Amino acid sequence: MDAKLVIALNEFFYVAKGLVVIIAIVSLLTGIMREYIPQDKLQQTLTRHEKWGSLLGALFGMLTPFCSAAVVPVTMGMASMGASLGTVMSFIISAPLCNFIVLAMIYAAFGLKITVIYFLITFTAAVLGGYLISKSPWKNEIKRGDELEGIKAKGCSGTKVNTCGGMPTSASRMKNAMAGAWSLFKRIIPYVLLGAAISGFSAAYLPADMVEKYVGGDSFGSIVIASLIGIPLYLRIEMAIPLLKVLIAKGMGLGAALALIIGGTGASLPEIALVSAVLKRKAVIAFVGIVLITAIIGGAIFQYVV
Repeated sequence: MDAKLVIALNEFFYVAKGLVVIIAIVSLLTGIMREYIPQDKLQQTLTRHEKWGSLLGALFGMLTPFCSAAVVPVTMGMASMGASLGTVMSFIISAPLCNFIVLAMIYAAFGLKITVIYFLITFTAAVLGGYLISKSPWKNEIKRGDELEGIKAKGCSGTKVNTCGGMPTSASRMKNAMAGAWSLFKRIIPYVLLGAAISGFSAAYLPADMVEKYVGGDSFGSIVIASLIGIPLYLRIEMAIPLLKVLIAKGMGLGAALALIIGGTGASLPEIALVSAVLKRKAVIAFVGIVLITAIIGGAIFQYVV
């Protein structure tokens, strides 16, 4: 068998087996949280405590199911209940960057120290970004009332158990949680396996000198390039993490790698299209700008401080 093919297969199986276990555990925890922490009550809490709106929005984002399509119905609900743009902005920044699956994937790939620093950078950006826009002239750049009519978004649906019209029992709620966890796991695992396959191919066939040329070394320019590249991409974290480990081994700087993750998962083109259903143009520009600045600053911190 070809030596490079052996390297590719070994890398695939090594990456896949670890990530499958991580995703199974996190899917189970997410299914339980979704069943026992109702999102409608969380949304109502956000509207009642606007003083802490940015912080609560960022915390709520961490609990959001790992599906970008879920952003629209949730933010529509928040907007219709009267939540401020600051609260909504903090949520839509935190949801793709700080949810538990993203943190678990980064922990599996880079360890506890990198994960903690990554979380502090992205969570702070979510809170600060929401707070600043709530104090800016753009604070009303959110669609409400008639502007939301006709906007339909398909979220992530799970399996529901019939409780015969009564209050759900403990057994039915746990069955719902397990069904939700299995549904989430099935949606994510194909991307995990694809990411492991890309990782294996890259480890065997991607020229190290090409990586070094464009995003290698410790230059600030490589961080900016990685941040800008990330924005147009639909960078699924399950595919990105295995690939970035290989790219780092071939010469990509840690700062550029984390900048690519933040830019690609935080403000990809599909993500921008989704939030545009709820946010007005200036708010969308602010959203992209906050994520881009976070990617550059975060990359610089990882490159020159960590």
